Amino acid sequence: MIHFENVGLRYGMGPEILKDLTFTIPKGSFQFLTGPSGAGKTTLLRLMFLSLKPTRGLIRSFERDISRIPVTELPMLRRRIGIVFQDFRLLDHLTTYENVALPLRVRGKEEASYRKDVIELLKWVGLGERINVLPPVLSGGEKQRTAIARALIDRPEVLLADEPTGNVDPPMARRLLNLFLELNRLGTAVVIATHDLGLMDQVNARRMILTDGRLDLYE
Repeated sequence: MIHFENVGLRYGMGPEILKDLTFTIPKGSFQFLTGPSGAGKTTLLRLMFLSLKPTRGLIRSFERDISRIPVTELPMLRRRIGIVFQDFRLLDHLTTYENVALPLRVRGKEEASYRKDVIELLKWVGLGERINVLPPVLSGGEKQRTAIARALIDRPEVLLADEPTGNVDPPMARRLLNLFLELNRLGTAVVIATHDLGLMDQVNARRMILTDGRLDLYE
């Protein structure tokens, strides 16, 4: 689904933030991305999401070299990737339900075709009573779960999640992990960036450890 070959990234004339990254995210795979704060995990997820371009090296997304893709075509590729940002990026003027349904609305789907699915997913992440609430009223954990539900609602081929359990208690963290695992069983490739060793210990999955801009893989 995603392939990096000798990828490096720097901002301006500064030092390289990411160095010589070579790895593949296979179809239907599950992996954790971990490493110390400031190692570049969020930047790496942004490269996978195609919101950044590398300074050097090759990135292939769904078998296409992103350096050869017209800018106008990138949004179509991004629709195949779900992402959960650390800062949630919810729209404050939309309700919880409307935020989660937004990717489907953008694709032109009729509400009758997805309303039941949105409500069921919100109930599953513990937000069944918060469907009509606006984001400013939600707690940090509730915003996190709304962002996760939005990323999952369109059954992405790849899911990228940046610290998706960082604002929830341990029982909800396990529940969300089970949701990611179920999505993976249905065929979605999953990459979870996390510092939570306890979370990672619950799953026998590949660990991608980013340190000082370099990546080590442990199967």
